[in-house]
Amino acid sequence: MSTLQRIALLLVIVGAVNWGLIGLFQFDLVAALFGGGEQSGAFARVIYTLVGISGLINIGLLFKPSEEMSDHPEPEA
Repeated sequence: MSTLQRIALLLVIVGAVNWGLIGLFQFDLVAALFGGGEQSGAFARVIYTLVGISGLINIGLLFKPSEEMSDHPEPEA
């Protein structure tokens, strides 16, 4: 997995946790941290955009065989 994919995956996880908090508690963590409690805050919008782009980058992971995703090659018998 490339460094770009790892960063993108981290951002997707942040987005998923944020959506979980919104769904469970109606609390938007990204807006609270970066937008002053508003979803229209400029920096919060940048974070939302990066999370969305990260999701698109990680779509490719769905189509990679599992052996290609491993950092360590399988030992040959």
